[in-house]
Amino acid sequence: MEAFVVDLTIFVLAIFVGFEIITKVPPTLHTPLMSGANAISGITIVGALVAAGEGSGFWVCTLGLLAMITATINVVGGYAVTHRMLGMFKRKG
Repeated sequence: MEAFVVDLTIFVLAIFVGFEIITKVPPTLHTPLMSGANAISGITIVGALVAAGEGSGFWVCTLGLLAMITATINVVGGYAVTHRMLGMFKRKG
């Protein structure tokens, strides 16, 4: 139980730190940073697969699956937005 509380505390602190970092990014840097975040989310997907596949408990598998789903949504959405932004720079015709 103590390990769960420590893990939950780290998770909540990571949410707050991530929120503070993202809100400080100016809009002109958002698209290049999104491409980097897609790579990080790809690493998150691999970590979530390892955690979910470990099978060391119901909550570990559930949180691993949840992490895998949200990271996949982030990667797909990030690439879609990046593709759309890069399409704005193509010549017409």
